[in-house]
Amino acid sequence: MIRLFKHYIPHAVILLGLLDFALLVLAGELAWQVRASQIGMELDPIESRWIPLLGSASVVWLAMISVGVYGPYALRSLRFAGARLLVAISLGIIALATIDWILPGETFWRSTLLYAMGFAVLVLVADRLLLNSFLGSSAFRRRVMVLGAGDRAQRLRKLSEKPEAGFAIVSYIAMGEPERAVEEAIAREAIHDLGRFVENLGVSEVVLALQERRNSLPLNDLLRIKTKGVHVNDFSSFLERETGRVDLDTVNPSWLIFSDGFSSGRMFSSAVKRVFDIVASLILLLLTAPIIAVFAIIVKLDSKGPAFFRQERVGLFGQPFYLIKLRSMRVDAEKDGAKWAEKNDSRITRVGRFIRKVRIDELPQTWSVLKGEMSFVGPRPEVPTFVDELQEQIPFYGERHMVKPGITGWAQINYPYGASTEDSRKKLEYDLYYAKNYTPFLDFVVLLQTVRVVLWPDGAR
Repeated sequence: MIRLFKHYIPHAVILLGLLDFALLVLAGELAWQVRASQIGMELDPIESRWIPLLGSASVVWLAMISVGVYGPYALRSLRFAGARLLVAISLGIIALATIDWILPGETFWRSTLLYAMGFAVLVLVADRLLLNSFLGSSAFRRRVMVLGAGDRAQRLRKLSEKPEAGFAIVSYIAMGEPERAVEEAIAREAIHDLGRFVENLGVSEVVLALQERRNSLPLNDLLRIKTKGVHVNDFSSFLERETGRVDLDTVNPSWLIFSDGFSSGRMFSSAVKRVFDIVASLILLLLTAPIIAVFAIIVKLDSKGPAFFRQERVGLFGQPFYLIKLRSMRVDAEKDGAKWAEKNDSRITRVGRFIRKVRIDELPQTWSVLKGEMSFVGPRPEVPTFVDELQEQIPFYGERHMVKPGITGWAQINYPYGASTEDSRKKLEYDLYYAKNYTPFLDFVVLLQTVRVVLWPDGAR
């Protein structure tokens, strides 16, 4: 994996993304040449139009990222990737046509966009037909050796067996555990020179997966491996990198304190984040005010009660604030107190079901973003009653309040809608990853991926 602004991206995704971008530039150039020849226009050197070519490729490429073209399923399933590609290219072309209408130019006309769309579909689908089996091969998987043969080693084995895994385990070394969960593990005593053994297997990373580390760390082995130039990682850090979440079953306060994250550079990042929130919320409020007004009237006509729903939530540093949304439930939905939303919840109105699916009910929260109570990206704010309960049941739950709550977030794009304590625990693992590794780049990734969640709202309730 390549670490980009504290966030890990698989090598396969980086290489495929760069190749796709180059092919999009090629598709744009082919479209321009075909259109120019149709109208008898003399072809200028390509240097004269590199800005619109790169710009148009960037727009379509960002659309591809936003709909999940580079997600794990798209990398393993050609059918899944093809469907997402068609949606992404269509969205990109619509965006380019809109930009050209607002900022008309002389070199990239809307008449070329249909050709660009056709060429883009051809080259990108052909690209995946040729590379589909290669992307899933061991060429892009790191060779990992696991020190340990207990339950943690077994968890790593299950993770490595997933199609989207970016690593392959080439050996397990039993370090004297009383109970083995991995039967094929080699006893440490059977290996004379562990450093040479690692070299012979071509191992690129060793993961320490011991159940009990106190007085049992194989320091001499780890030092020998490290001096061979092989990366050594602990179990919790390895899981964080591979899954994009902090594993609550294995972390402890000392790991959170001493591991990389929560950097002092956050002051600058927070300033950038706040400037973006102010500018984007002002623009979004202006653009969506008519939509909010129309649906407020529809909500009012559909069921008795106010058009907007106002509820106390827990924000930054545990401070309460009031969240405003378009009302999607009956007015008596919480007469007996707040409770989790359920599948096919009878409290949701007819209009409420629709506005939840397309996230229109979330639009008024932009006002909270403008006021500084929320951000566009961050953990979802919860009701105080739920927070009190969850803090007692889930370790480190209060740490999610060290960043501003958000309309969308890393947990929302990686985990379906949560409506239980166990779901809250799973989502907290993603929230902690976000709080620990926050950068404007991660915010940008979340905002792009939110388009996928809106288009395919499987988790909405």
